Amino acid sequence: MQWRGWAVLGLGLWAAGAGAQPIAPDPDPELRAALSEAVAASDSFGDRFDAEVWLLDMSGRLQRFMPDDAERLEFLRLVHAESRRANLSPELVLSLIEVESLFDRFAISSAGALGFMQVMPFWLKELGRPDDNLFNPQTNLRYGCTILRHYLDRERDDLIPALARYNGSYGKTWYSERVLKAFDHRWTP
Repeated sequence: MQWRGWAVLGLGLWAAGAGAQPIAPDPDPELRAALSEAVAASDSFGDRFDAEVWLLDMSGRLQRFMPDDAERLEFLRLVHAESRRANLSPELVLSLIEVESLFDRFAISSAGALGFMQVMPFWLKELGRPDDNLFNPQTNLRYGCTILRHYLDRERDDLIPALARYNGSYGKTWYSERVLKAFDHRWTP
């Protein structure tokens, strides 16, 4: 077995021993290649080991929503990078995306919000960027994370009203409770 295979096996054992969901190493060489590529392109992590652990852990949690290994790892790399850029928890962003779009890149709400983070298209006009594509994962994550950070700043990091503002349900707690439930049940690090 190559060193990388042992590293993945070691990560699975470490994560299982650390109280996280048990992770069995996947012998699929395509998954190993995709993970290696995602780790190499991840500059938002402290080091390579942190990237491997987080990507492997979150990949296992996200697999039921996004079965394609390469797509899932690239998405997680983008979520981590955009979350960190906006000084947000990547796990909180994953929780919000689960509630907003159930990880459907092409989701459109009844109000017209688009993509993973359900960003309203009026922002494109407001920013003078009508050609930005809100179905593009990086664009959608950049807008969504920036908007959430703004509402957290506005609410002095009080998550309940900030999430309600993000959803357009300010003054109510049902949406915030759904996001926090997703966080607690699936995305808690």
